[in-house]
Amino acid sequence: MKKIINYFARRPKTTFSIFSLAALLVFLLYPLGSPQFQIVFDATKIKAKKDYLDLLKGIYQSRNFEQRDYARRPNIVLIVADDLAWSDVSLQGNSLVPTPNIDGIAKRGAQLTEGYITSPICSPSRAGLLTGRYQQRFGYEYQPHARYPNNRLEYYVYKWFIARGDWRVSDRLPVPQPEDMLRQGLPPTEIILPELLKNYDYATAIIGKWHLGTHHFTLPLQRGFDYHYGFYEAYSLYYADTSGANVINQRHTDFSDKFIWGKGRTGNCAIYKNTQVIQDSTYLTHKIADEAVNFINENREKPFFLYVPFLAPHTPFQVPKETFDKYAHIADRNKRVYCGLIDELDRSVGKIRDAISSHGLDENTIIIFLSDNGGARYTLAVDNAPFKGGKFSNFEGGLRVPFFIEWKGQIPANTIYTQPASSLDIFATICHILQIELPQDRLYDGVNLLPYLLGQNTEAPHKALFWRSGYHKAVRFGDWKLIKDEKAQLKALYNIKNDKEEQQDLTASEPARVAELEKMLQDWERDMVPPAWVNVMDYHIKDGERTYYFPL
Repeated sequence: MKKIINYFARRPKTTFSIFSLAALLVFLLYPLGSPQFQIVFDATKIKAKKDYLDLLKGIYQSRNFEQRDYARRPNIVLIVADDLAWSDVSLQGNSLVPTPNIDGIAKRGAQLTEGYITSPICSPSRAGLLTGRYQQRFGYEYQPHARYPNNRLEYYVYKWFIARGDWRVSDRLPVPQPEDMLRQGLPPTEIILPELLKNYDYATAIIGKWHLGTHHFTLPLQRGFDYHYGFYEAYSLYYADTSGANVINQRHTDFSDKFIWGKGRTGNCAIYKNTQVIQDSTYLTHKIADEAVNFINENREKPFFLYVPFLAPHTPFQVPKETFDKYAHIADRNKRVYCGLIDELDRSVGKIRDAISSHGLDENTIIIFLSDNGGARYTLAVDNAPFKGGKFSNFEGGLRVPFFIEWKGQIPANTIYTQPASSLDIFATICHILQIELPQDRLYDGVNLLPYLLGQNTEAPHKALFWRSGYHKAVRFGDWKLIKDEKAQLKALYNIKNDKEEQQDLTASEPARVAELEKMLQDWERDMVPPAWVNVMDYHIKDGERTYYFPL
């Protein structure tokens, strides 16, 4: 020991360097995971959910429904596009790609011109859709994350060298521990549509993108679905083989794109048939339609709930060459591939619609079509005109989506509904039709849309609509909309009726209106819970000289 002390005594600079390097390595490599982000599920609420579903089944059985009593148990087909802008359908402005099959749902039923989702990003939006509750009631504000920086070295590498441009690593440290990352997703306390409908003897299936968690308790077969074909993650490849002669690939330079292509069809991006990973060379949009048609064919004699969350037109941009060739008149290759994605989506919706008609199920089937959020402007293929912003923003381009409902014999053809409606209303409408008595231990935020679509109620379905993704918030009240970004310390007030493009910020001239909407937002937030997990990134939203932020 004395020799060691003497050694370092003769070399003070070396000693300092060694100890400094050691301290630096400890600082950089020390794990960032913290128990402060532990996710614990309320056992009382889980039991209350089970008791309610058991009670619901008993109520259904006491009504003695006949096997073919479709009048009280219509089939329900819920089709969700991914990142499809409001004006990406020809009925609402797309002059490049005809979408007759998607448009047909609206023409045979109702077009909700001011249809909103509950988040401008995929996963929280789907959580609200399937539960009928603002996802902020159960902490589902951000995308689930399977990866956070393990240590500061990774954090600084991502921050300084990888995540650049509009995609920036969040300043938030520490991060959740690995076991808590697994618990991110749809909590077992929440009740979703298929869990209700199974108790009404519905056959249930999800064909396509799940993106509501990857732990066992979150997966489709554990949440009321009888059958699942698709993938668990936010994305997969449309073609497993990216080198095929019939495959057109279009890559992007944004932060997320290289991870999507690199992941391919591995891990949670693999294609599952129930619990088994399968290999399939069919173009994914085609395969989703084929699987949906097969499910309809196999269950045509009994009520069914078919949830079809397509990937299209989400990245990665891949289309068959023959579809790409149809749009040779479009000079921009990127835009041309995007048009092909929409074309394939529309034709696949047509296949599903044709299968329903082929079995004479039109009058016994409710068909709902919407997008999970607005178009992804970072692809440079869509601008969401006439609206501002897009995915990752609370401007109209991120929140207002194509929203159509068809029910032959119940909803008059060519109904155009112009009041603000929410994706939350789908859950409430279905429960009303089936006379499902909802549990009393939780609040629901949707309303039954039928009286509004039928003209029986001329008031607005909602007094106000709210959005919150961490510090990025919004409220719409009548014709007024307030956007509030607490990270950027920015506010913007718009009159949506007079300024749907959100070009004229009226905060300076309408201070009383701003205060009123802020108070409404604060009152709403008091009923919500904090986010159950933390974001990884902050996306930058440019609006002239202003920069807003959105947590991912």
